Parts: sequence; C-alpha cells; structure tokens
Amino acid sequence: MSSFDSTKASLSSILSDICAGKIQLPDFQRGWVWDDDHIQDLLVSISRSFPVGAVMFLETGGEVRFQTRPVEGLEKKLNGGVQPEKLILDGQQRLTTLTQALSLTEPVDTRTSKDKKIKRHYYFDIKKAVDAPYDLADAIIAVDEKKQLRTNFGRDVMLDLSTQELECKQLCFPCDQVMNSDQWEYTLHKVAPEHFGIYMTFRNEILNSFRTYQLPVIQLTKATSKEAVCLVFEKVNTGGVKLSVFELVTASYAADGYNLRDDWFGSSIRNVESRQKRIAADPLLTELEAPEFLQTVTLLHTHELRLSDIEAGKIDKQVRPVSAKRVDVLKLPLSAWQKYADAVEKGFQLAGRFLRKEFFYHRRELPYSTQLVPLAAVMAQLGDRWLEPRIYDKLSRWFWCGVLGELYGGAVETRMANDYEELLAWFEDDAAIPRTVRDATFHPDRFNTLRSRLSAAYKGLNVLFLRQGAQDWFWKAGIKELDADDIRLDIHHIFPQAWCQQQGIPKEQYDCILNKTPISFKANRKIGGDPPSSYLQRIQNEKQVQLRDEDMDTLLASHALNPTLLRNDDFKAFLEDRRVRLSRLIEGVTGKSVSQIAEGGEYEYRDDLEVTMG
Repeated sequence: MSSFDSTKASLSSILSDICAGKIQLPDFQRGWVWDDDHIQDLLVSISRSFPVGAVMFLETGGEVRFQTRPVEGLEKKLNGGVQPEKLILDGQQRLTTLTQALSLTEPVDTRTSKDKKIKRHYYFDIKKAVDAPYDLADAIIAVDEKKQLRTNFGRDVMLDLSTQELECKQLCFPCDQVMNSDQWEYTLHKVAPEHFGIYMTFRNEILNSFRTYQLPVIQLTKATSKEAVCLVFEKVNTGGVKLSVFELVTASYAADGYNLRDDWFGSSIRNVESRQKRIAADPLLTELEAPEFLQTVTLLHTHELRLSDIEAGKIDKQVRPVSAKRVDVLKLPLSAWQKYADAVEKGFQLAGRFLRKEFFYHRRELPYSTQLVPLAAVMAQLGDRWLEPRIYDKLSRWFWCGVLGELYGGAVETRMANDYEELLAWFEDDAAIPRTVRDATFHPDRFNTLRSRLSAAYKGLNVLFLRQGAQDWFWKAGIKELDADDIRLDIHHIFPQAWCQQQGIPKEQYDCILNKTPISFKANRKIGGDPPSSYLQRIQNEKQVQLRDEDMDTLLASHALNPTLLRNDDFKAFLEDRRVRLSRLIEGVTGKSVSQIAEGGEYEYRDDLEVTMG
C-alpha cells in the first residue's frame, strides 16, 4: 500500500483548517524565520498565480504520535484544545507566513534583512496594483504595528491606515481581508463609493488569484513509520537544518507528558538538573550528544527484548536483534528510557574512567566517539566488574582493535550492536571472540600513509607513546604529565623536514607517523632544521638539561626510537626500525600479530636495537 498521496488543495481551505487547529505542527518543527522581504515576495507570487512549491502533511492517528502545537500566532486562540487531523512536515515557513499575513488581524512578527525584529501589517496599493498588474512588488506596502508608515526616524507619519475608513479612503487594501472582504467592501461603499469601480477591478484581478490559488499537496498517510517521517523531513526541510533523532523522540515522549529536553538539557524553571551537564563534567565526555546517549539506551532495551524472545523459545527468524540503528532508536518507548537512562549515564562515567586508564585525557585525543556507545552500554551492564583483570584485559584489547584496525569510522550501527552483545559473551567464554577483535588488521605499510592527526590510528599511536611512559626531551617530565599541565605539546618530526628535503628524502617518507613523536614546544625549538646527531647533543648540553648519553638514550627509547640510528643520522634504517617498534606496540595492545612484510623486503626486530634487512 502506498504511504502517501499527491493532490491539490485550495490555499483558502488550508488556511481555514490551520486557523481551526485541524492542521498543526509537530513540536520538533522550529519556529519560522522568514524576513520582511521574503514575505512580500511570497505575497507577490501568490497574487500573480506563480507556483510557490508543494507542501507536505502527515495524517494523525497512526503509529507516529508527536506533541503538537498550532502555527505561530494561533497559540492563544486554540490554547491546546483542538486535536489536529494533519501535521505540517514541509512548507511550515510558507504556511505560517500566509496564515499570519492573510488570516490574522494581529501584526506579523518578522525581521529586517539585518535581522532586527519588527512587526508588520501588509497592504496592497489598489491603484498601483491595477495600473501595473505585472509589477506588483511596488504595490505591496508594509506598515508598522500601528498601521502607520513613518519617516524622519519615526517622527513623521507618512501614511496612516489605523482605521478601516482610512484604508478605504486611501485605497489601501489589508492583506488580512484577502479571503473575505465583505466588511471592508461595506465600509468602502459607505465612506468612498467613488473608489468602488477600481476596487472591483482589483478584486477580479488580484484577490481572485488568492481565493482560487491551488497548492500542490503531498499527504503521508497515518500508516507512515516514524523513521520514514524523520527521513522525509530531513530530505525536504527547506530550512537546511538537519533534524536529529533526539528531536523526534522528544516530540514523541512529549505526547506522553514527558519532557525529554528538560531531562537532557535541564531546566531552572522546573528545577531539573541537566543530565548532559553531569556527563560533561568528565573532560572526555564534554561533546557527548543526545543521539549517542539514545543509541546506548536502545542497545540495552533491544538486548532485553532479544533475551525475552530467546527465553520464550522463539526460532531465530523471530528473535529480535540487538540494535543501535536509527529505526530502533525512533521506536524506543518512554518506559525504556525511564528504565535505562540512569544506568547508561553511569555507563558513560565508567567509560571515562576506563579511557583514563588507557591514557586518554582529552576529548580531542579520542580516535572515535562512536566507539563510546557500545563501551558505555557494556559498562552499564558490568558496573564495577569492568575492573576485574580478566574482563579489563579483554575490554582493552577490543578497544584497541577497534582503534588501530580503524573499524569505527562511517556507519557503524551494526558493529556497535554486534560488539555490545559479543563482548558480554566473551567475558564469560574465552572462545567467543568478538568480530571487531577478529576483523582488526594492521599492515606495516599503513605507517607510510598515516599523516593526518585526525585519523584514528594516528591518535591511537600517539596515546600508545603515553602508555609506555614517553618522556619529554627538554622538560624533566613525562608527556602525560605535561599534557595534563597544559604545556604546549604537539606531534613533531624526528628527522626535521628541512634536513630531509636537503637529503632528497620524499615527503611521503619524512611526513609519515614513523618520523613523528609527541614532544613539547620547547624541545622542538631546540631541534630546528638540524639532523639528530646535532640537535641531540645540543639538547643534552643545555644548561637546564645536562643529560648524559645513556640518559638521553633512555628518553629516546621511551618514544620507541633507536638512539644509535638517530646519532648516526641513518634515516633509512631508522624508518624501518621504527616500523618494527611501533608494530610491537600495536601487537601489545591488540594481541594480534602485525605482518612484517614491507616493500623493502622482510625485516626482523632484534634485542640489540638493530635492524636486519632481508
């Protein structure tokens, strides 16, 4: 069955239904923002019978239940007492504009092109409209909320239309009488009968355009799913602002009397503490967004449904899957939010603790925000058990496989659900290895292409240096301590760019992560453009440093560097040695072997810090 129909409806009937509350807005629709110029352009288009685009409605009474609200300007009149028959999905700004300008006697709340808020009444200059029906832009008059047009910085009244008699005498027709001008015509006949002839020409040529105007209408039936409503809204939303799943769920819960927005953002008026603010107290979670939180709740809810299906003895095809997909987030019932939200909040807090144990301290260091969703869901189930060595080691291995295998970029809802369920099984059964651990691979040639500090593996390797206690080359402190103290750190070249360019070394070699490491700005300034054999000795001899060769070698080793190759300025051997050392770091956290095959042939790591090329 088709879930939509396309037809036409008269502008007059649509505006009548809006004013009666039969057509309203879903509460996730944002307020209208059209400025004065756009309003006048729209009135001109209708008056000349130009197309202004289709509108889209959704029938109410189906699966999709939203909190609704009247079109702006009708709040007091309707006062929540009318249940709508249709909701506006597309065309809100046009229909709100036309409702306020053509159907309401109050001034239109709008703004200037410079975004200054103003109130306006709109009129047609009848004489100009009749004289130049193909140039109606000059016939539109916008006056202030007192129905006056003022000059000289508001001191002088140039046009006064504050009474119907003044309107008739000056042949200015109010747009709010467009659909029914009986009273205005009566007054005109009474106070200015000499103008009745030109007015009738205006009515036939201009007013009839409004009264007979047909709008194309796409109508979604009540059988339309919430996911489809969300997708349709995003595709047709002329405002260009993406509608989040949070806004749809908020509108859905509001229909049951629950204010999800207050829960997440807090409300001083209703004395509700912000859940988002509590979570953001952890620097690693400052940018956590409501949709991610909803996904995590959905993982727990769908897992519960799956377990109940299995317990009921349903066959595989009938067992509902664990999911973090948009369609299932949109189906999340209010009862599930109320059951799991606090546990999920605790899960994210525990996820923050886990990440700090893995040497992550700032949000910018996190390789993937998406990986937080299954991590927090697992933590919500584990509670303090995550600290048990057997569980922690598996959790750490899974996390680093996701990071260094670069498996959490793009659309990962399926992986989130699989990992959540499979991690819980793995904690109880060593043989039940999650597919993220199985899928993770890292080939040593990937080091050659890791140049962007925004890539997940790049960020992950940087943190691995912290895990093994990397020390700064100038300050007597670990990189971790300096970062915590906000000493300026960055990833810097080990063999400087200038020197590499002088040696004719290709950029793809000297600019990859093999030739980079985190050090302080102070240490980097001492490097300059000199080779390691020069700058290492210079750093060691600094008055504030005074390091022996063996002490400097220890510092270098903490960055997975071979001191001998650096002091010999042997870039080629250094590059391959670093490839092996970083491979060992990756193997240490993922528990997976890194293939030791590269373009230069086979090579092996030796305890005497040298590299043998085959």
